[in-house]
Amino acid sequence: MGLTEYKRKRRFGVTPEPAGGAARPRRKKALAYVIQKHRASRLHYDFRLEWNGVLLSWAVPKGPSLDPSVKRLAMQTEDHPLEYAEFEGIIPAGEYGGGTVMIWDRGTWTPESPDVDAALRKGELKLTLHGEKLSGSWVLVRTRSYPGAGGAGRPTWLLIKHRDDAATGEDIADTAPRSVVSKRLLAEIAFQEGGDVAKAASGDPEAALRKLIRDPAAVTAQKRRRKPSVWKSSRARS
Repeated sequence: MGLTEYKRKRRFGVTPEPAGGAARPRRKKALAYVIQKHRASRLHYDFRLEWNGVLLSWAVPKGPSLDPSVKRLAMQTEDHPLEYAEFEGIIPAGEYGGGTVMIWDRGTWTPESPDVDAALRKGELKLTLHGEKLSGSWVLVRTRSYPGAGGAGRPTWLLIKHRDDAATGEDIADTAPRSVVSKRLLAEIAFQEGGDVAKAASGDPEAALRKLIRDPAAVTAQKRRRKPSVWKSSRARS
């Protein structure tokens, strides 16, 4: 797909999202993987895999499941630039995807198919994740198309965990709700970076929010520990 659609949908003088350069493969062996928890008009998890110089992207409304018996809907979206894997912050209201974005998991991935492009065309991509939260063998299976912008059909896939040592019945979205980069909840990201706190908080587990309310000083402490490599919504634009 390339980055044409990604750039067409965004005003980079307004949104802090990275514009990215031309799509080009990086000269390294490990392929990047990231999941961004995104409270836009609705909560979803953006599942992204580096391939051919871009991040192939799917929106997973309920997030990934570690239970092999659970098939999670994954709607394919536009390719994103590689730099997007480092974005955590606020997309301004009124902009495409407006809301709070968290780096929920990240790491690398290994294709189990010798020809990734052929696997994508066939509609069955088997892969191994090496993330901080997710690991082991997974598969993306294409099912059908759904209406997209301008009437164009978009592929619908299923994200499924294979049975291996990493499979479990744990609800990982509920038990591990914080960013792997800044250790923040969505509500904390919104509070610290000028987003809609109430809207963001609706994407956090109630138990995590109750714990935060009991210890509000933790918000300030986490802010001091933030890593400067994370994209900031307040970053000056040229």
